[in-house]
Formats: sequence, structure tokens, C-alpha cells
Amino acid sequence: MVNDTGKACFELIWAIVNFGKGSKVMQEAKKHGITGGTILLGKGTANNLIADLFGLSDIRKEIVLMGANTMTARSALEALDRKFEFDRPNHGIAFTVPVNEMIGSVGCKAAERDTEERGEEAVYCAITVVVDKGKAEHVIDAATAAGSKGGTVINARGSGIHETSRLFFMDIEPEKEIVLIISDKKSADAIVSSIREKMEIDKPGKGIIFIQDVSMIYGLAK
Repeated sequence: MVNDTGKACFELIWAIVNFGKGSKVMQEAKKHGITGGTILLGKGTANNLIADLFGLSDIRKEIVLMGANTMTARSALEALDRKFEFDRPNHGIAFTVPVNEMIGSVGCKAAERDTEERGEEAVYCAITVVVDKGKAEHVIDAATAAGSKGGTVINARGSGIHETSRLFFMDIEPEKEIVLIISDKKSADAIVSSIREKMEIDKPGKGIIFIQDVSMIYGLAK
């Protein structure tokens, strides 16, 4: 669902925190209108020199995904930042990305205020790369060579050995990894180009990259 100005009425909150903190993030978010979410396991990739930039010095991570209408998502994100202080080193990172429509999520209704023209322009973007298992570090190397400061790796597995899921028309089987990189938009093209060339993304079966604007972000050091 989009509003009359063509802007998305919903946003997806991503919160990347140290292992064991995901449930606490979820509990706090529910106090501020979030009806539920999903917790994934991942690992940080930032080295010691740049760990403070992403708050990812603990390599084990939990990724919390929560969707809501724009007004609720942004209010909840602000509350989460007050509670978990993402701007402090090693406290994690949290951001939202626009979602055009949410189906099957009880309680996710567009709020009237979300239809107002905000006139915002995204400064950051989320670069998501899906590759075969074992290739994530090569993605990070390519991104780092183009100016990226690190990222998060999520293991993507099907529910059974003979089953697959699909993400953007690409099979996500038990041997895949998803790499999430946050970048300022000025650097994004160079990072994507570097990954695309090194990983030969244009060849069939080599992977997929998609880029989303980030609406709000906390925990990313300048």
C-alpha cells in the first residue's frame, strides 16, 4: 500500500544487536506499538579498527526484523534508541527501510498521518547481497576495497534438505549467505560495482544484489 504521494505507508525496522539482546529489543518494541517480529542469527564482520563504527565488535549477532506503519515504526525506533543507546560503542545499529505493502501482519494498518508528504531524501542505503555459503567474506573484501566499513552476515537456509525458499526470484537453499552492508549513498555505487565485478554477479547462479533506501538510522558513527 502506498499513499497518494506515491510514498510507502509501511517501514521495516532492522535492529542488529549483540547475541542475547534480540528478545529484549522485541519486548521493548512491543511497548511502543510493534505487534511482533522475527529474530535471525548472524555475525558481524567489522575488524577491531572499525568495529566502533558499526558497534559490531562482538562477532555473534541477532537481527530483529519488525514491520509497522511508518508513524509507528519511526516512533518505536526512537524509543529503542533511547533504551539501548545505539550510538554508544558496541551497542548495535538500528534503521528502517520503506515497504510498499504488508500482507498477513495482524495490526499493521496504515496510519492517516503516514499519508502526509514528508519531503525526505535518503542519505544512507542498505546493500543486501545473497551468495553461496562461504562467499560472504569475499563480498566483504570487495566492499571494503571500495570504502565499506563492514557488514553483517546472515545464514540463509531452507526448512528441509529438499526444500528451497525464494528471495527476489533466486533460490535460497541450505548453502547461502546474506550480507547486509550499510553505506552512505555517495559510496554505494562504488561498493556495489566492486562486489558485482569480484563476485561475477551478472553470471547465472552467482548471486543477487538489491539496494534499499534507509529512512532512519541509529548507531552509525559519523
